[in-house]
Amino acid sequence: MSSPKPLDIPALATDLRAGNRAALARAITLIESRRGDHQAAARELVQALLPDTGTAIRVGITGSPGVGKSTTIDMLGMFLIAKGHKVAVLAVDPSSARTGGSILGDKTRMAQLSAADNAFIRPSPASGTLGGVAAKTREAMLLCEATGFDVVLVETVGIGQSETAVCDMTDFFLALMLPGAGDELQGIKKGLVELADMIAINKADGDNVARANLAAAEYRGALHILTPRSEHWHPPVLTYSALTGAGIAELWQKVLDHRTAMNASGDFAARRREQQVKWMWTMLEQRLMARLRADPAVRAKVKLIEKEVADGRIAPAVAAEQIAALLKE
Repeated sequence: MSSPKPLDIPALATDLRAGNRAALARAITLIESRRGDHQAAARELVQALLPDTGTAIRVGITGSPGVGKSTTIDMLGMFLIAKGHKVAVLAVDPSSARTGGSILGDKTRMAQLSAADNAFIRPSPASGTLGGVAAKTREAMLLCEATGFDVVLVETVGIGQSETAVCDMTDFFLALMLPGAGDELQGIKKGLVELADMIAINKADGDNVARANLAAAEYRGALHILTPRSEHWHPPVLTYSALTGAGIAELWQKVLDHRTAMNASGDFAARRREQQVKWMWTMLEQRLMARLRADPAVRAKVKLIEKEVADGRIAPAVAAEQIAALLKE
């Protein structure tokens, strides 16, 4: 059997710079691969494209199930394309490792955007730890930027830590909320609201408008007692409708206002620098874990240590030290 044809990384990089969406899909599949040779090729590709990245507006979007994330992204994406932008949508979905599904796998949720020439939609890898999925999403974001997508929307499908992961890879973090879901402030997740650069109340249409406005007023009150992420930006609270498109233009304007304020204060460059270093540490953790999994002899020793911890024969701290020593060997 003939050996597989070696990847032509310079040619793939050229295709990406030319805006080839099929090449982008192939390149993201490459970075998601766990094969050692593919991972080496992916690193070479990302390094080659680094000068072509970093110019896009990166927006993280979160919200509980049923809030209308997909409809919002569909409407916002089409609004941006009409303005001349090229829009990429990526997902961070650690929950798919448990449920076997990814919310973006069903592109019918973004019917208009998935059919648009200037859009690219990619679900997160179908399995893996949060760190692994987030690392792949970051690399995918760089590839999208190199391919000419100037707005990257990163949707967090999972819960809890995935919100922090998405916040750590984007310039602007948008939290979507629902009106009239009981006592708004009881349902408020303090950690999430502290991360948010803006809160947007969806479904402000028809009979819901008054309830949406009331919810917005309550969130504004709550935000006053929390410390914002930056002294140069106080998170606004808007109402909008993903169904009718009302308020979408205002929502995007706030994203642009935030970028202007962050650039003027130097916070934008500082946040991007911090993110780069965080990415490095995440990638390093992934490489170390991969080494533990790749070597059969090491894997067997780790299994034995795991069993000793489970049986209560050695302390987790001692076990961790033993496993760290295996990496040095």
